[in-house]
Amino acid sequence: MLADAIARYHDLLTDALAADSQAFLERQTERRRFYFGDRPICTVLRPRFLTEPQYRLLQSAIKQLLPAFGAVYRRALADATFRKQFALSDAEEHLLEIDPGYAEASPTARFDSFFFSESELKFTEYNAETPAGAAYHDILTEIFYGMPAFQEFRRWRQVRPLPARPGVLHALLDSFHQWAGNRSEKPRIAILDWKEVPTYSEFRLFQDYFTAYDIESRIIDPRDVEYRDGKLIHGDYHITLIYKRVLISELLERGGLDHPVIQASRDRALCMVNSFRCKVLYKKASLAVLSDERNASLFTPEQRAAVGRFIPWTRCVEHRKTMFQGREIDLVDFVAQNRELFVLKPNDDYGGKGIVLGWTVDADTWQKAVAAALASPYVVQEKVRLPKEVFPGWHNGKLHMIERMLDTNPFVVFGAAVDGMLTRISTEALLNVTAGGGSTVPTFVIEEL
Repeated sequence: MLADAIARYHDLLTDALAADSQAFLERQTERRRFYFGDRPICTVLRPRFLTEPQYRLLQSAIKQLLPAFGAVYRRALADATFRKQFALSDAEEHLLEIDPGYAEASPTARFDSFFFSESELKFTEYNAETPAGAAYHDILTEIFYGMPAFQEFRRWRQVRPLPARPGVLHALLDSFHQWAGNRSEKPRIAILDWKEVPTYSEFRLFQDYFTAYDIESRIIDPRDVEYRDGKLIHGDYHITLIYKRVLISELLERGGLDHPVIQASRDRALCMVNSFRCKVLYKKASLAVLSDERNASLFTPEQRAAVGRFIPWTRCVEHRKTMFQGREIDLVDFVAQNRELFVLKPNDDYGGKGIVLGWTVDADTWQKAVAAALASPYVVQEKVRLPKEVFPGWHNGKLHMIERMLDTNPFVVFGAAVDGMLTRISTEALLNVTAGGGSTVPTFVIEEL
């Protein structure tokens, strides 16, 4: 079904239809200021399709995995010795003491994963702190509905969109109401991040979305707030709910533990989503904690089976013995000698920074990367296969069909359910919108006949 849908879409793309579709995409990109920094969010003419079985597997896998993440989160909060596996900084440890006023670690989150077939799926990261892309995906969905090529395709086959912004808004409001208790006040939202970040265009999309639901919001830089008389203030604007897009590490680096946002959170003067406690699961070590045999007793047999099936082998980089594919290994020596099998990732970074793909570098570069990983918190993860699909693009007056790798990034709300999905494509193995051939595309489920 998937191959047939893709082939049919491509067959429809005459030069005239492709040119019209590209012109439409460019007009919409310009009109909506739809850029990541100065790069267009989308640069191709076909969306990503999922089959119903794929989408059901995605939902089922996440439903099985989330209780395991919840188990390690609760244990980490209660047990400082266990928590050392996550390699939190001293400041992050201090922030864990702040009660956010709601129960869930990460009301909004996003998994990064890869589908190899309708039954093979691996989750490689869990963005439990500042998951981006929900508004980008929804606007792309709207744009594609108006694109001539997609309109022609829908004459042949019906598809179902996967909106993501409703889940984000629901998670924000539900968390706020838990924090507020019996109070019936409406939130005043601050979409909080630095003015210069490339995702600023998405903040505008969220502000428009909140306004459509009669919810007051402003895009606010953390440098422009003050905590006064028990209130977090931006000019004359009293903030009661923060949609936190700024990274905790950057907030600490630039403002320290006395930053007004931290003071207000400590005093329960506002609700912030996600809270500082999300840092536990945001660390890439959270996948190592799940897959490490030392922690198997934390999980039910069903959870252990789900971790084994859907989470690639992951370990914190340290001198120790561990199990790999049923046999004991010396972790550092084995990783150093088998670069083609592994990826090195910094424990706390984003946007592909610091990631080393062993099969793409020479032996000397890999040895240096392993040594650097021992010097600061890193994880090593077993290589997963990267799926590929051909995506059409219109460049220099011609239609080009280029094979690109693609990932599968479902949004999760309340730590409980899938709500929307992001797909990124790239000609490079490190999938990122800034990578070569990088683009975001909307995702649709192909309706079963």
